[in-house]
This record gives sequence, structure tokens and C-alpha cells, in this order.
Amino acid sequence: MIHGGEARAGGGGGVRGVRPQGAPTPHARGLRSRCVGCAPTRCPARGCEAGVARGSFPAPPPPSGAPPRPPPRGRVGRGGRTRPRGRPLRLPAGPPSMWLLRLAWVLAVLGVVAGTGPSPSPTVPSPDKASIFADLSPAELRAVRTFLMSRPELGLSPSRGGPLAKNSLFLVELLPPKKRLALRYLDQGGPRPQRQARAVIFFGGQAEPNVTEFAVGPLPQPSFYRPLHFKGGRTVPFAARPMTQLEYELLHRTLAEAMEPLYRLLRDTTGFWYHNCSQRCLTFSDIAPRGLAPGERRSWLVLQRFVEGFFLHPVGLEVLVDHRDADPRRWAVQRLWYNGQYFSSPRELAERYERGTLAVARLAEPPSRQLFSSYEPRGRFATGTPTEVHGAKVCEPQGRRYWLRGNQLEYGGWSLAFRLRSSAGLQLFDLRFNGERVAYEVSVQEAVAFYGGHTPAAMQTKYMDAGWGMGSVTYELARGIDCPEAATYLDAHHLYDTDGPARFSSAVCVFELPTGVPLRRHFDSDFQGGYHFYAGLEGQALVLRTTSTVYNYDYIWDFLLYPNGVMEAKVHATGFIHATFYTPQGRRYGSRVHSHLLGNLHTHLVHYKVDLDIAGTGNSFETMDVRFENISNPWSPGARVVQPWLHRQPRRSERQAAFPIGKALPRYLLFYNPHRRNRWGHPRSYRIQHSSHAGRVLPRGWQEEKGISWGRYHLAVTRHHENEPSSSSIYTQNDPWEPVVSFESFLCNNESIEDQDLVAWVTVGFLHVPHAEDVPNTATPGNAVGFFLRPFNFFDEDPSVASRSAVIVRPLDAPTFSRLEIQRWTPASPGPCVAPGPFTYNGTYRPE
Repeated sequence: MIHGGEARAGGGGGVRGVRPQGAPTPHARGLRSRCVGCAPTRCPARGCEAGVARGSFPAPPPPSGAPPRPPPRGRVGRGGRTRPRGRPLRLPAGPPSMWLLRLAWVLAVLGVVAGTGPSPSPTVPSPDKASIFADLSPAELRAVRTFLMSRPELGLSPSRGGPLAKNSLFLVELLPPKKRLALRYLDQGGPRPQRQARAVIFFGGQAEPNVTEFAVGPLPQPSFYRPLHFKGGRTVPFAARPMTQLEYELLHRTLAEAMEPLYRLLRDTTGFWYHNCSQRCLTFSDIAPRGLAPGERRSWLVLQRFVEGFFLHPVGLEVLVDHRDADPRRWAVQRLWYNGQYFSSPRELAERYERGTLAVARLAEPPSRQLFSSYEPRGRFATGTPTEVHGAKVCEPQGRRYWLRGNQLEYGGWSLAFRLRSSAGLQLFDLRFNGERVAYEVSVQEAVAFYGGHTPAAMQTKYMDAGWGMGSVTYELARGIDCPEAATYLDAHHLYDTDGPARFSSAVCVFELPTGVPLRRHFDSDFQGGYHFYAGLEGQALVLRTTSTVYNYDYIWDFLLYPNGVMEAKVHATGFIHATFYTPQGRRYGSRVHSHLLGNLHTHLVHYKVDLDIAGTGNSFETMDVRFENISNPWSPGARVVQPWLHRQPRRSERQAAFPIGKALPRYLLFYNPHRRNRWGHPRSYRIQHSSHAGRVLPRGWQEEKGISWGRYHLAVTRHHENEPSSSSIYTQNDPWEPVVSFESFLCNNESIEDQDLVAWVTVGFLHVPHAEDVPNTATPGNAVGFFLRPFNFFDEDPSVASRSAVIVRPLDAPTFSRLEIQRWTPASPGPCVAPGPFTYNGTYRPE
């Protein structure tokens, strides 16, 4: 859930690992659950009532509490926003300082007021309507938890502390309303959908443990709960549950005891140790999936020096721990890998070291300053250009040009509702341009990274980040770095593996971004040293941003809204590479990036849901590409012309609209309304355009690949079904072999997609072969992927003509060009930029 206002401390979260004794204990990374899917080996009939809960922003205040809208602008004429029609402002072409001063004076006299504008179309929904998609408020989260804890039949205990074999509440987030109910309310004046929560409960304190999801309502005062069912009637095995902070603490104790015999080996070779340490401690990172088959819970742990950037400091020891049993006293170390060799127990490894028959890897003492994994500056640029002063900044010289009320965002022609669900991150609803709905939902579904390597941890690493609480690890955004200082910052609240809502300060930001390139421009030359006119439109976009720090990686999630009806979804990958201990055999799987460090190759894939409603819910899909024809030249007998022509191919069924990765994707992917046409007779359409170079992560059907069957396709188009709300789940990470949600089942019955309510499932990604320049962190340039939603004959012309950010210059006395007509609809001078003030940061996330 999101609150506006200044950055403050907030919420909970975690990492894929636990600190040793004496070191700070990390927060366990949690999982989110979805209500979707069937076993990959069958295609059950559709028919489950499943809801996917998400994180939460608080419901916005009623319209009466919203800020008043500015008064309408005056008549817009040539030369200024409020000039009378037909009277262009004519300025001499002499010294620019003179005519700029005169222009500023004229505009002041005319009473130009920056930031005012016409009221939006009455078809833009009110903030009160958008609030049906708002995340649960802290009060609602507490009410759901209190209600469930009070039910004796559930037998719930607090999440933190106590035994592992107990019933506990893991996750609470909004259960979005069914689409048909939401549209009846938004478009037809129907009843407001009942507000409900999704609750995930771990039933570990019973003979047959399981995970069950419930719908809880009505909010804000819940009085009932009912189970939510997954497509195909699948249940969630207890071994598939996400890790919790409690399980990490117990795992830490198990490892500390197991490492006691290795004290001398670790102290002598690394200068650090795990058992009974105080300052020179080792920590660990855990690998998933946790085993090789359903029902297992065996994790490889990579031991690392606990220094700044510990992800880049493996010590050459990896440990396999079986922690499936509900009683931690039965957990055991099964295997160890040290410096290229396998051992059956810590005692065997310790004895080999004591006998002097072990090939050891001795690590140099890490420096106290300018550690290679640190952000501390080192070295100098050869040019000597200054970097110790501030660079360019984003500013809003006449104030904000967007409206944010509750969870409703408006900018130019755009309006939408948004939320930050704890399970998977940002989710947009009811996207409209000039009051017309373009999409009902656009949301992040999953992010995966599949690795290769020589060590057992590297070859086992197949991260599926919804299973690590991808939407709940939305830590504080730093002003001026993660987002501009002038951005609007919003807090988020998550109830994820905690005993109450936790606030994450400044977890989301909204800002207008100068793109640095005009949206449109033209210089109309007379080819004689002069010109007929110049015209340009400033390039700007509104950005909605959050981040997910999932263990070592940081994902920067953006949705960008452009004035010409284009929306862009984009994700940048940064943070620390997932690295393992270097061995000569490891060069086959990546690059050596430091003395004892291998950067392991991996492929990133990200999945999005795009529920399009192009001028209505009845849509069809076609692809378009170029073919060539060889025809007689009609104006030169005997000659031939080879030219391109447009080949349109209607895609009539789901299988025809599933485009496998590894094969060429048609260049135009068009969703259109067959019953609505623009002024020029074309079906009103929107286009999906990929910005990606995704590749396969595993052969089709191979073990863990079944859990991410959506990764088989660049794009797949299905009919909308309420029991297919998500393509993944928080349980896939720990049971990818028999996933609760199987995306392939969405395509099994190969339904017709002609004139239907359609959903596009978009996969983007890239191959990352780490290199020396990924130290200390992977940089964002070149590591961004996403897609565009672009209008294609949806409008009669470019809708950005409504923007008043254009400039037109016409010479009045060619060929001398001494007098100009300059038309602007904004103030001549942008005015002051960034407000002074020191950088501040809090960074805490705590229960309230």
C-alpha cells in the first residue's frame, strides 16, 4: 500500500541468507502466493475461484477531500497561452535577451499562470472509484490479522519466534475485485465491489501440513473468510512454501553448529569463521530451488566473508543442508564442496585439513578502505572533468503537471489506478487515455534468473523472484539518485512474514522526466540558407517507479506515460552479480572478475500481464509484417519493380497467438476492436512492441522449466478468465517441478480469440555474461528491457497535439530573417530549478 508525502521509515523484508553469530541477522525474504495454474501434465477444465492478492496503497480520500482542480485556461492563441485568437506575438530577431525580456513582460501582463489547465474529461473516473484497486491500509491489514488470529478453529500463532511446526499468517494483501464486477461499477453504475483481502496461512502445526489461501472480508471490518481455490483444484504442498525469518534463524543455528569442526580451516585460510564469531564473521547466501524433486527442502549455502558487498566474497565453501523436517533437531548437513572437491561431512573436511592433504585456498586480508566491492570512489578520470560537483537535475519550474489523488494518477490524456502488491510489485488498473480505456490491467508477474556454473550452488541456482517477496522488498528510494528530488514519494505497507503491517518509506516515486529528445520536431529548410519554419514539441514522460532488492540484485521497475498515447513498461537490472568461488573449470561458465571470484552467466526473464480493452472488451489480434512482390513497372514497360507490401495475418486461436522464444517474432503485434474504426476507416488498434533480447533458459519441459512455462513465449494471447489471474506464484520457487500455477495450461484448450476479452502475456529478458566492469555493481546502461504499448490508428491524429509544450518559429521577412514570429504556450523562462537542501536518507522499515 502506498501513502503520499515525505520519506519516512517503513516496512519489513529480507535477504536470501542469514548472518552468523555476532553479525546483524538479515530479514528472511518472503514469498507471495498466487491463485492460478494446473499441473503441467494435464489441462483441467477452467473453473476455480482464485484471487491473487497484492501489496497495498491506502485507499484515497473521498472526492470532497481531494485538492480542488485549477480553473480552466483562457482561450489559447498564437504567441501565448491566453492571447486572443489570431494575434501572433511578433518579435525582432535581434539580441535574444531583448526579445526574451519583452516576451516575459507581455506574458506577465497577460496573466499567464503556470500549472493551470482545463478540467479533465468527465469520463475520467473519480479517485473514489479508483480506490477499489487501492492497497490495504495499515488499519485494514491489522483488522484482517486480528480477525484471523481470533478464530479458534485456525489455531494461529505469531509468525516470529516459537517452533516451526505451527499455524501462522504469512501474507495479507488486497484481493482485487473480479473484472466483471469492477467494470459494472466503473462503467455501468453498478454496485461497488466488496472489498476483500487475500490471506496466506501456513498450517504447519498439524499431521498433514499445507498452505491455504483465504478471501477475508468485508473490509474494513471483516466477518468472514473462505478458501481460495487454484485452477485445476491443486493444493499447495507445505514444502513449496516461501522461507520465513524463523526458518532462516533456525538454519543459521544448524549451520553454526555444523561449522564448529571447521573453525581452524576457515580461520587459517580466510581470517573469518562462522562458529562463535563476533567481528570477523562469515555469512551465507542460500540457493533455490531447494532440492531436485517435489517435496524436498535441501538448500545449498554459499559461505562468504561478512564485509561490505559480501556477495562478492565467497570463501570456497558451499554446504548442503536438508531442512525439510518440521523439527530443526533433525536437520543435517548432507554434502560439502570446498575448492573444487566434495565431502560427505564437516568432520571429513576438517580431518583432511588437519592431515595436510587438503588443497586449500588462502584468501588475502581484505583492506579496511576502498574494498573492491565497495562504492567508495577510487582512481581518476583521464580528462580531469569535474565529478565532485552536482550534475544535471530534473526540476519542475512551474510546479507539477500531474495529479496524484490517493491511488489515482492523471497526466495529460492519461488516467490510471495503481498499487504495489506485496507478492509481485506494481500493478496498474483502468488505464485510460482521454477517458477511453486502453487496458484494464498491466502488471509485473515474475522475474527469474537461471544460472550455470562449476560449483554445486552455481549449477543449482534458478531464482524465481516472486518466491523471495519481490513486491515486499521495496526499500527507501534515495532522493536525487533513485528518483529526482522533485518527485512525489509514497510510502508502502506490507504484511509479509510479520506480526503486523510494516511501513517502507518512500517505496514508490512519481515524477515527470525530460526525455532529452523532442517528442516531435521539424526544421523546414528553404535550401537557400534559410527556412520556412521550425516546430518542436518538448519530450517528456511521467514515470511511476519502484525498486525490488531481491537478495543481490536490484530491479528498477518503471511505467512511463507519454503524451502521444504511448505507455512503456521497463525494468533495469543492477546491484551485485551472483558470483561463486573461482576455479579454472569455472571459466566455461562466465568470467573471472577478481582473484577468487567468478561471475556466473545467467539469463534474466521478466513476465508481464497486459489485459487490453481496446475501445471495449471485444478485441481481436493480428500480426503484420512485410513481404516482397515482383511486379511489372506500370510506368516503364519491360521493367520490373520489387517492393514491400503488408501481409496481415489474423490470429484466431490461442495457439496461433503463442510465439516461441527462439523464433522470429512478427514485427507488428496488433490488438484491435473489430467494431470500432477511426475517422480514416481503420480498426482502432494498439500495438505491443518488444524491447528485449530474451532467450531460452532451459529446454522445454526439463524439470524446473515446467515452473516458468510462460518463458517459452515472447508473447502469448489468451482469453480472459477469472481463474487465470497470474502466470506465476510465490510457491513456484520451491516447487517448480509440479507448479501450482502452470501457464501452459492457459493455452491447453486453444480457445478462440476473435472478438473476445483478451490478455497479452509478454516476456522480455536478456543474457548476462558478467565481466570485470560488473564490479562493484552491474550498471543500468544496456541492462534494461521492456515493451511499449503504442496506438496504431486508435486516434485520428497524434493526440499529443493537445500539449501546450510546443514551440513554432516562423520568419516574417525572408530572405533577411530579421523578424520572427515565435509561438509558445508556456512561459518564456522556465524559472528556478532545484530547491536547495541537503541530502537526507533514513532507510529503515519497521512495524508500526
